[in-house]
Parts: sequence; C-alpha cells; structure tokens
Amino acid sequence: MHRGVPVWLHYVPGTVFRTNNEPFKSHMKRFTTYIVDMMKKEQLFASQGGPIILAQIENEYGDIEQPYGADAKPYAMWAASMALAQNTGVPWIMCQQYDAPDPVINTCNSFYCDQFKPNSPTKPKLWTENWPGWFQTFGESNPHRPPEDIAFAVARFFGKGGSVQNYYVYHGGTNFGRTAGGPFITTSYDYDAPIDEYGLRRLPKWAHLRDLHKSIKLCEHTLLYGNSSFLSLGPQLEADVYTDNSGGCIAFLANVDTEKDKVVTFQNRSYDLPAWSVSILPDCKNVVFNTAKVQSQTLMMDMVPSRLQTSKLDGWSIFREKIGIWGKSDLVRNGFIDHINTTKDYTDYLWYTTSFHVDRSHLAGGNHAVHIDSKGHAVQAFLNNELIGSAYGNGSKSSFSVEMPIKLRAGKNELSLLSMTVGLQTAGPFYEWVGAGLTSVKISGMENGTVDLSSNNWAYKIGLEGEYYSLFKPDQGKNERWMPQTEPPKNQPLTWYKVNVDVPQGDDPVGLDMQSMGKGQAWLNGNAIGRYWPRTSSVSDRCTSSCNYRGSFSPNKCRTGCGQPTQRWYHVPRSWFHPSGNTLVIFEEKGGDHTKITFSRRTVSSVCSFVSEHYPLIDLESWDGSTPDDGRNAAKVKLSCPKVKISLLLSLRVLEIPAEPADPINKEAATIRTLYPLSRRPV
Repeated sequence: MHRGVPVWLHYVPGTVFRTNNEPFKSHMKRFTTYIVDMMKKEQLFASQGGPIILAQIENEYGDIEQPYGADAKPYAMWAASMALAQNTGVPWIMCQQYDAPDPVINTCNSFYCDQFKPNSPTKPKLWTENWPGWFQTFGESNPHRPPEDIAFAVARFFGKGGSVQNYYVYHGGTNFGRTAGGPFITTSYDYDAPIDEYGLRRLPKWAHLRDLHKSIKLCEHTLLYGNSSFLSLGPQLEADVYTDNSGGCIAFLANVDTEKDKVVTFQNRSYDLPAWSVSILPDCKNVVFNTAKVQSQTLMMDMVPSRLQTSKLDGWSIFREKIGIWGKSDLVRNGFIDHINTTKDYTDYLWYTTSFHVDRSHLAGGNHAVHIDSKGHAVQAFLNNELIGSAYGNGSKSSFSVEMPIKLRAGKNELSLLSMTVGLQTAGPFYEWVGAGLTSVKISGMENGTVDLSSNNWAYKIGLEGEYYSLFKPDQGKNERWMPQTEPPKNQPLTWYKVNVDVPQGDDPVGLDMQSMGKGQAWLNGNAIGRYWPRTSSVSDRCTSSCNYRGSFSPNKCRTGCGQPTQRWYHVPRSWFHPSGNTLVIFEEKGGDHTKITFSRRTVSSVCSFVSEHYPLIDLESWDGSTPDDGRNAAKVKLSCPKVKISLLLSLRVLEIPAEPADPINKEAATIRTLYPLSRRPV
C-alpha cells in the first residue's frame, strides 16, 4: 500500500495519484463511496445516532500541491465536492488544506497548533494530528517527545480557542508483515505513544496527559459558553482568560520562555511558572495543573528474556535458498528494470543475474572490485555463489553506491545480485513513481580498465524459492523441503530456519529478541511478525544524556539508543500462540546465530516518582474550587505496580531542601526524589 492507496492502482494505464487525473479520481470516488456506504449500513455516523462525528478526505495535500502544478487545485476542490456529495450528515475535514472550500473544515497537523487559524471564521479550530513522538527508521536512534512538552502544546491550543485535539497516535502499533513504509520505517510503530506498542500505559506520559484533560474538563462550561480575552503579563508571559455570564472564570497562564522560570501576578495573586509551561486555573484563582510539573509516577519497563522453549521431539530444520535464478527466469533484458515495477510489491526480493567472461591475462594484479549503484533499498551481492558483501540505503536517502573487492576466476563468472526493498515510499509529491533497484554495475581492476556490465544481458527472478513454496505457512511445516539439522549452520546467508516452540509463561506481552540475527523476516504459526533488522545506529546519532523539555520539539531532540540496535524486539501478540505446537519460521538474509533467539516478556522493573511541596496531589475528580490552594497541601506521592503489590520499601533517596533557596523558583533545588525498587508478590 502507498499511504492507503493500493500498489495495483499505479499500474492502471494513465493513472497518476493525487492530481486532476480521471482514472485516479474514478477509483478514489468508488472507494470513498464504498467505505461511506459501509458506515451508513452500520448506522455509524452521528447523524444516524452513531459515534462518527467527522469524516476526512485527503491528508496534508496542501503541503505538496506546488509540484503538481495547475492540476493540483482542481483536484483538491474535486475531492472536497466528491466528499460532500456522500451525504454523511457529519462535517468533512481536510488536514493541512489551507483553502478547503466551505463547508469543508481545514485542520492542523503538527507538534504545535495553538497559532493555527482556520480559513474562515465560521469554522472551528481543529487539531487532527498531535504527534506524541515520531516514527523510527532502521539504523537511527530512537526519538522521544517529553510529556511536559505535549501537555504544554495541548494547553496552549485550548487556551487559544481550540475546539478538538486528537493524538496521532495515542496507542502505538506494529507494522506486521511487510506493511511498514517509509522506506526504512521499523516494524515497530510504537511512536513513543501514551499507550505503547504492547498495549501498556507509558508512564508518566499517559497519566500526565490524563490529568491535563481532566483539568481542561473542569473548564468545560466556561470554555464553551464564555468570551475570551488576552493579557500580557510581562515578557513571554501570557494569560488567556475566559468568562461567562454565570460568573465563571478560567485562565491559562503561560510562560513561553525556553529557559527562565518566572513569577507572575494575575488578579492580585502571585504564581510561579516554570519555563515553557502553562498553568490551568478553572476558577481564575487556583492552579490545578501545570504542564511542566509531572505528578505521575514513572514506570521503568524491561524486556525480560524467556528462553526459547523448543519442542522436545522436533529440533531446528533449515532450507537454503538457491543463489541467483531458481527455477526459470521471469524476465531477460539487456540492462536494468525497476525493482518495484517488476515485483509489484508482492515481495521484497528481486534477483538480478548476469555472467561475463574473464581472460586469464586480465587477472593480472588481482585488485578487482565490483561497483554497484542502486536507487534502493538494499542489495546482497554474490560472485560465483559466494557472498561478497551487502549494502543499504537509509531513511534519509534510499539510494546508495558501494564498492566490494572480488576474486575473479578465468573463464565464466556469474554475478548474482539480490535487490531488496524495505517498505515503500509513502509521502511526498509523486511518491508512487519513486523506484528501487540497480542502476549501474561495473568491474574495476581489469587489465583493460573498468568493464561496465550495466547493459549486459540480465536475467530476473521475482521473489524467493522459500516464498514460492510458502515455507512460512503452518501446513508447510512438514514440507519435505525442510531439512532437520541437529546443529543448523550459523552465520549462513539466505537460510530459512524452522522450529517448534512453547508459549512463553505468564500473560505479559511478548517480543521476539532478534539481536543475534542479521536481517530478514519472521513468522509465528503463519502470522507475519514482520521485517527484523537489528541495525545499529551511530554512536554519535544526536543522542543526549538528558532530555530538556523546554523549547520547541523536533524529531532530532531527546533521542536515545545511540550505538544500539534501532529495533531489537519484535512484538508477537499472545493471541497468535496455540496452547502447543507453535511453529516459528525465520528467513535470514545476511547470516546470524539462531541459537540466541529468545522470546522476551515486557514487564515493569521499577517505579519511581518525584515529589515536592510545589507538587501537591490534587484530586481532579472531586475538585470544585471550594478549598483554596494556599500552598499548605501536603505533598504526596502515589506508587502502584501492575499485577503486583509493593510489599517492602527497599530504599529511599532524599535530596535535602535548602532552608532558603537562592532561587525560590528553581524547583530542581527543592525537589525530593523518592525511588522505590520493588519487592513484589502477586496480587
């Protein structure tokens, strides 16, 4: 799929995606009508009493219109008109479509949308994608967005008149099988979301946002029915105030300074505002929430190894892929053809094979090399059935060039190149035309110079033999092509491995630890776990020892995992396991140690929290403003651990509070840190 558009549509003659193109518009209208009719049949639209209150057509097209030229605007207007004609009875939205025609609502997708204004005063201010993290790409470190910054952005949005805010994504997920895009986006689509890829709450992010929205909920009536006013409280200090006819008054006090904590005076009261934070006052007097003060505990999650319990009766079996053309070639051409146009994305793999003759006299010197240029995404190179090397692009540049030393022999030499894709392009103008595969192959070091093989006669084979025989399917488990092995080979390229495994104990979510392997794909009971590739990021890939939430966030901020595999564990839903007789199949491209593959259980290893007198624990469920916050509320910390009871306090660390802090607004100087490693027993 190309961003929700099927690959096959690219091959309908005359089709160009997302422009004023009749074949594309015809299929788009048919698909939209089909989906809308399904929703209507199930009575799902709000106009029918259902839960769907908005419908969207297109996404972020306004950001890429220019390359489409004169056909862009007519297409966008047609899409809006076509959507309205569906008669859903609910409003239609177009994200990042700055000229969305009435009554279609243009909306904002960003890390921050407080300054966004719809293109008509009759349209509400909607934030359709608030990104709580960012996607990961193989070979790069892992991005994280601090909860303080997300809360700051949301509070600013509602303070500035926002109506609807939506997290993209609130629950992280998994790109099972070959569904990851990018290219080079990881199998994990965890996205540092409030609920992680494994379905567990990510604390403190989840709870901090929960408390944020509870606090905004306390302001609901005045936000809906009141009038707003803006006050400047000083340099980079703001107050957005709402009052209604019933005497209600709410305020959002903001310090948008990226460094300095400040004290502000509002309605004859003093309030301390940490840098880059918003305080919410549901009664214009008492602060119930500050975006920079995280009251929730933090859960430390670990992946605990659970040995790969293999069946006592059956050990490992293997199947070795034939290098180069297996069976009959699918195509023979002089020169290169595009990888994706050839495979139609039915597989990641396409073999390019050619042969060439070398005179003995041309072997003099022996410093020969093959030079390969590719549009992407990866290649495994074999000369005379021996692996000579691998090369890969990356998330920022799919194309690559590589030089590999080779040993030629006199007479016929056969060069077999396995081109591999790692997800399809999913964004940008004309993204469906972004290809992959080889563009140049040359042999250097010959007596007569460099020999260009690019225009040679090349034979092509789509996919792998193991794919053709469906070795990943459970009913192929006893396929005679599998060879039982008491000690299967390690570090062997192009090898399929099969083993029967038991269900990991307990009920914790499960990940497959593939750190010992190279690159490939995995299946459990025929279910595609996805592409695995524990590709290591650079030790200097923008990581920092600590994360400062202050200031505008970007995906290059607050990164972790430099020098580590981008993705080591691969989510395996427990629903995929049978009580017994589970078949794990691995296809390894490069070579790895299958004996070190393990399952891991995602569990809580420790909990911790920060507490000080500046972090009073407010009950947002029962707060009604009748009890003023005079600063004397006892500071408390609550700790809990899923599925276990905290039965013993093992350690307590306290940072002493200075009697007279040099800077009374410096919360770091007046913070108690309480750390509880846990002794646990089942509930």
